[in-house]
Parts: sequence; C-alpha cells; structure tokens
Amino acid sequence: MIETVDLDAPAPDTAPGAGITIATGVRFDTAHAEHCLQHATFTLTETETTDRRVITVASVPEALAEITDRCARWPQAAAICDDVLRAVDPAAPAWSGVVTESLAYSVLQAGPEFAGWLAARGPAAVPEVAEPLLLDRDGDTLRLRFNRPQRHNAFDNATRAVLLDGLAVAAADPSIDEVVLSGVGPSFCSGGDLAEFGGFTDVASAHLARTRHSPALALDAMTARLGARCRAEIHGQVLGSGLEMAAFCGWVRADPATILGLPELSLGLIPGAGGTVSVTRRIGRWRTAYLILSGRTLDAKTALRWGLVDEVT
Repeated sequence: MIETVDLDAPAPDTAPGAGITIATGVRFDTAHAEHCLQHATFTLTETETTDRRVITVASVPEALAEITDRCARWPQAAAICDDVLRAVDPAAPAWSGVVTESLAYSVLQAGPEFAGWLAARGPAAVPEVAEPLLLDRDGDTLRLRFNRPQRHNAFDNATRAVLLDGLAVAAADPSIDEVVLSGVGPSFCSGGDLAEFGGFTDVASAHLARTRHSPALALDAMTARLGARCRAEIHGQVLGSGLEMAAFCGWVRADPATILGLPELSLGLIPGAGGTVSVTRRIGRWRTAYLILSGRTLDAKTALRWGLVDEVT
C-alpha cells in the first residue's frame, strides 16, 4: 500500500512513483533527495527543518508504522486522499478544487469503509438547537458565532444554512468591512456532527449540496474581498470542517490551548468542507497529507510555525 524511499540512498532508481510514497532521511541536498521531497506524499525525518514538504517526528520508524497501519485499515480513503491532494492546484480558483474534493468524497460515501464506520456507529439523532449560529453586527463588523456548545459546535446542516445566510448578508452589504468567525463554549468547531453523517443516501445530491451551498466558497470569496479582515478566532477543538473553514479566512487567530486536526480518514472519508484546498494553501499538500493520513493533531505553537494559523494569543 505504501512505498518508502530513502533520501540518503545514492541510487536514483529509488525515486517515488505514483501512489502513497513516504520518504525518510536527513540528507536534503542532492538531486535525488530533491526529487523525492517534491514527489513523495510527504517526508519524515527526526531532524528539524523549515521545509514544508517534511514533517519532523520523534521516531521515524514509529511514525511510519502508525501511518502504514492506518492506510491498511482505510486503504481506499488513503489512496483517494493522495490522489486528490496531488490533483488539486492550491493556486487555482477554489471552485475547481472544491468540486474535485467533493466528487472524491462522494465516491467514499458510497464505499465500504464509510459503510463500516456507519454500521459501527449505529443509529444516531442530531439534537436541535434554536440558534445554531449567532449573528451580531457591531458597526461595520459582522460577527458569526457557532452556537452548539454542548456538541463542541459540531457542524450540522442547520448551522450551515445560517452561516450561508450570514455570509450572504456580508456579501450583499458593501458597508460591512470585517467578518469574524468564532465559537461559543469550549471549542470553535469540532467538525461535522457525526450524528448527521450518512443522512444523505443519494451521493449525487449530496455532492450538489456541498458544491452549490458551500460555506468554503463563500468564505473564500469573502477573504478575496476583505483579506485579513475576514478573520477566524479559534479555540478548543478545531477539527475537520472547523479547521477547513477557518483556513479559508484571511487571518486565523488561535488560543494557545487550541488543538487542530483532520480526523476524517478514520471514518473512511477525506476532508469534505474544502480542506484539501484551504489547508493545502496554507501548509502545502505534503503536510496536509500527513495530517490526514496520520490522524495526528497539532498544538497552536506548531500550527503557527507551519502557517496553519497566523497568530497565537
């Protein structure tokens, strides 16, 4: 399932091919190493580096074993994740990347790995909240606050609808020159509400809903207009769609205790709220792949160093 290549090996015929390839080593200054760094899914090393194609871990053998095990458990989701990250151009308009991601997500929704997760989860109900998202205007600033604190602001369809309405208000009113996205309670947003997963059995309709009613694209358009004045203020759990949406904002301010991650692989899925675009724009496809395939979370300090957030305060 996973091919490994050694950066320190002299033989050029060990260069990575198609599919999930993890490079390892400490030598980054040869033509062979550069080719591996660029074309591998990502590189693991125990040496500190600022190269965003490389992830520094405490133990390469342990990290490699953990990732290999996860890819073996969810091989289809892992392979499709790698395909999507290689196919998406983060410099291109977000629309094409969001569509590519959503089509791949739909394929996985119809696949056996997600079906297995659903069966293990069993029946679930989404609790109703009167105001799943709060909208407040203060002068020229519009504040949008996730308001399902008892669920760590897990993102559901009701929240999506109100968020889109709020962003539509901001888009239609040129006097609004600042938009701030935040969350009430212990977390900014812990990702999609797992109780709602599997509610769409028609994956084609689900794809159309994701792409025609997309907070990701609305946030991307708002950031194009406002830049850093489209801001996310994050804290607590910032996982899955929560991280994906925040990353579309022009400025992300994180509380020091924030935990960030992309846990979708363990559901037999990949990010589905635009994260293969937004997170990749910020940290590159290599570190995005690491977050998804490893399931590891980042603390705020590491997220700042990687560029996933812009400020920790």
